Amino acid sequence: MTSTIDTILSRDAFLLTTELRIFWLIAFFYGVCLFLYLIYLFTKKNSIGKTAAGILWAVVVIHAALIIFRTIEAQRAPFQTLYESLSWFAWTASFTYIYVSRKWEGIHLAGIPVTLMSMGASLYALLSRNPAVEPLSPPLQSWWFEYHVILAFLSYAVFVVSCSIEMVYLFINPRLKRGKSFDYGLDMNNIEVFHRTSFKLVLFGFPLLTFGVFSGAAWANEAWGRYWSWDPKETWSLITWTVFAMYLHAMTIPKWRGLPASLLNILGFICMLMTFLGVNWLSKLLGIPSLHIYAV
Repeated sequence: MTSTIDTILSRDAFLLTTELRIFWLIAFFYGVCLFLYLIYLFTKKNSIGKTAAGILWAVVVIHAALIIFRTIEAQRAPFQTLYESLSWFAWTASFTYIYVSRKWEGIHLAGIPVTLMSMGASLYALLSRNPAVEPLSPPLQSWWFEYHVILAFLSYAVFVVSCSIEMVYLFINPRLKRGKSFDYGLDMNNIEVFHRTSFKLVLFGFPLLTFGVFSGAAWANEAWGRYWSWDPKETWSLITWTVFAMYLHAMTIPKWRGLPASLLNILGFICMLMTFLGVNWLSKLLGIPSLHIYAV
C-alpha cells in the first residue's frame, strides 16, 4: 500500500515538474515576443513584427497543449485556482490577438500590450501562486462553473485586445493628423478601420460579460443562497459592465465617439483588471471579507 502511494506521489510530482518547466518556457517566449515587438516599435521593420507574430502563434499552440495537459491531469476544468486562471487568461488574450490580427498586413504594435499582459500573467502565476492540482472546492461544484468562467474570460481576452488597439490608435492617430508618416502599417486610409476593430471587439465581448455577470449571480444563489451580496468581486464586475455599457453608448453619440469613448474603453479595461485581480489585493489589504477568496 505504501509503495503504491509512493508511486502515485512520485508520478504526480514528475507531472507537475514537467508542467512547470513547460510553463516557464512559455513565459520566456511570451517575453521574447514582447522583446521583438519592442524592437519593431523602434526599428519599424515589418520582418521583425512578422517574426514576433510567428513565434506567438507557436507559443499559443504550446500553451493550449499545456492547458489540455492540466485538464487531463486534474480531471476538471483548468481554471479553479488563481494560478490556473492566470494561465488561462494569458492564453485567451494571446489567442484572441492572434486570431484578430490575422487580417492585418504589417500592423504589429498592438502585440506589445498583449504579450506584456500574457508574460506578466504567466510570471505572476509561476512566481507567486501555488501550482498544485487541487480538488474542486465545494462552491465550484456547479454546472455554472465552466460556463461562467469560460465566458467571463473570453470577454476579458476580447477587452485586452480591444484596449491594445485603442492605445495604438491614441498613439498613432494624433501624429497622423499632424501630417507625420509612420511605417507601422497605419495611415490616414486605414487607421479608422483599424480602430473600428476595437469597437467591434467590445460589441462582441459585452454580451459575454453580461452573461458572465448573470451566470455568476445564478451560481452564487446555488452556492450561497443569494443572487447578489455586494461582494467586492461582484461589485467590481458590475462597475466593469457599467463602464463598457457607457463606452458602447458613447460610440452612438458623434461628439463622444472620439477621445471620450477611447478613454472609457481603457477605463473599462482597468476595471476589468480590478475585477480579475485588484479586488483580491484590496480584500487582503483592507481586510474586506470576500466570498470569492477561494479563487485566490
